[in-house]
Amino acid sequence: MYPSRFRYEAPHSLDEARSLLAQYGDEAKVLAGGQSLVPLLKLRFAAPELLVDINGVPGLGHHRVEAGVLRVGALCRHVDLERSSVLARHPLVASAAPLIADPIVRNRGTLVGSLCHADPQGDWASVLLALGGHVVAEGPHGRRPIPMAEFTLGPFQNALRPGEIAVEAVAPAPRGQVSGRYLKLERRVGDFATVGVAVALETDGDRVVRAGIALTGVGPHTIAATAAEQALVGRPLTAATVEEAAQLAAEASRPKGDHRGSVAYKRHVVATFVRRGLARTDLEAVA
Repeated sequence: MYPSRFRYEAPHSLDEARSLLAQYGDEAKVLAGGQSLVPLLKLRFAAPELLVDINGVPGLGHHRVEAGVLRVGALCRHVDLERSSVLARHPLVASAAPLIADPIVRNRGTLVGSLCHADPQGDWASVLLALGGHVVAEGPHGRRPIPMAEFTLGPFQNALRPGEIAVEAVAPAPRGQVSGRYLKLERRVGDFATVGVAVALETDGDRVVRAGIALTGVGPHTIAATAAEQALVGRPLTAATVEEAAQLAAEASRPKGDHRGSVAYKRHVVATFVRRGLARTDLEAVA
């Protein structure tokens, strides 16, 4: 199928882009990587009056670490993170990047665009949620941070206000020793996650000082396994604490049975992935 007619604009500044969004409101869509938007246009699930292509806007292609804080611009491609040499203190991001879709999508798709798309099976939302990160939105009244826990409102719904553009995703600086891993069950390479689990830990000696566990594809939106996180904080990683966290994470999931697996099977995978993510922390820890 072909998209319905739309006007195309390629602004060269954020001011121009914001002006266009203010003019067209909900009838405008922002194009960055286009790996989610273009298929929606072709299937006519989306029919905007205006497409605002921000690829010509300077200053949005970065990913950098400043005082331990990771900043990823709206035009940073998945492949840039996959090949990055600055993610030593952010191993969860480094482990997730090669698992995003397939090489074709990774060459054009963007982390920030994936967050804005808010697909319940999107991998990056779990990663940023587990890290306690936020999205930076720029609009008519300046910039504002939106915690990842508040950014996704529901399936394919985000918290951006009319006229706002998501310009950056930010992961805070970790404390002490950091470890993390993203685990993903997919039927074949490039498929959506049947189950995905993001695990991020910060430790001081043998004590967990912060834990982040987020789940992909097992609910109507990305799920923070808060009870599992709290069960780890202030305690050492032992067989008992790992098992408690694994079971609490499985209980937090809200999967539906389908051709990919039953509810029980998906919850079993969640628990298994949490165990694996926590068990490998000593192997993947970065001081």
